[in-house]
Amino acid sequence: MIAGVIAVVLLLAIAAYACGGGTDYGAGFWDLTAGGAERGKRPRRLIDHAMEPVWEVNNVWLVFVLVIMWTGFPVLFQQVFTTMWLPLALAAVGIVLRGAGFALRKPVRRLAGRRLYGAVFAVSSLLTPFFLGAAAGGVASGRVTATTTASTDAWANPTSLLFGLLAIAATATLGAVFLAADARRFAEPDLDRYFRRRALAALVAVAVLAVVTLFVTHGDAPHVWHGLTHGTGLFFVIVAVLATLATAWLLTRPSGAWSRVTAVGVVASAVIAWGMAQRPYLVPTSLTVAQGAGAHTTLRWLALVTLVAVVLVIPAVALLYRLDTHGELEGLTDADLRR
Repeated sequence: MIAGVIAVVLLLAIAAYACGGGTDYGAGFWDLTAGGAERGKRPRRLIDHAMEPVWEVNNVWLVFVLVIMWTGFPVLFQQVFTTMWLPLALAAVGIVLRGAGFALRKPVRRLAGRRLYGAVFAVSSLLTPFFLGAAAGGVASGRVTATTTASTDAWANPTSLLFGLLAIAATATLGAVFLAADARRFAEPDLDRYFRRRALAALVAVAVLAVVTLFVTHGDAPHVWHGLTHGTGLFFVIVAVLATLATAWLLTRPSGAWSRVTAVGVVASAVIAWGMAQRPYLVPTSLTVAQGAGAHTTLRWLALVTLVAVVLVIPAVALLYRLDTHGELEGLTDADLRR
């Protein structure tokens, strides 16, 4: 029973990272595609301003995922990191380079240095979600087993590649939706339209890739396909579809209110649908939740830590997000300092 609860917590933590971290990755994607220095100056300035207050805190969810994996499900942790060490290592390098590029490109005075660090940040924002998605696809397709050795097939198969592309498209959608909302907050109607158009295009890409992925999993990951078309998994697929339609409709409205909520609903529902589709397995169809769970005492302590996080950490992070989205975390200007 307790192993099942911790497995749900793990899934929710993955969904939180996909939404929180995914928004930042998406902002980096649009930084990459913004164009040259002059053409992309204003979009990049908005991206910097939007990411600065909260970009670091989103890694809290990734740390939480790793802690739950190696303490609550050590067998899963061993199998995933043994089989998927290359894409996960590349994703880790991407996270480090992305943070360094974002932090260093602004204070650098030389234009060449800014371009270099900006390119590192933007390219890493594209590759990191792809490799994380590819690793998740390897798990979903059942290629992570106790006897599987690290190989290209483990993460370069049809399901993995589509999961990676879906991760890029989903993060691009989140990034564009949130950036459009920030543009409205800063009274920049042209940037609002700029990012709305890109959000709609990314949302179409998500829908197309999701349909293709569903067909591919029928032959490449039959257990997950069955879970996505039946029961709880199907329910969350329907929720994701409705959230997609709602997001598309809201992006065409003048105010765009609630578009951030529905966009988060698209990604969160898709992640939860994947997790529900795998039941009762952590790795279809070789490792169940009960088989992969750690010692009962460890799981009880992990449940206690999760409860503490729910009481202390989650409200603090929620407050930070709310303050940021309502413009309460603006930096001091020269006029403020003079006053």
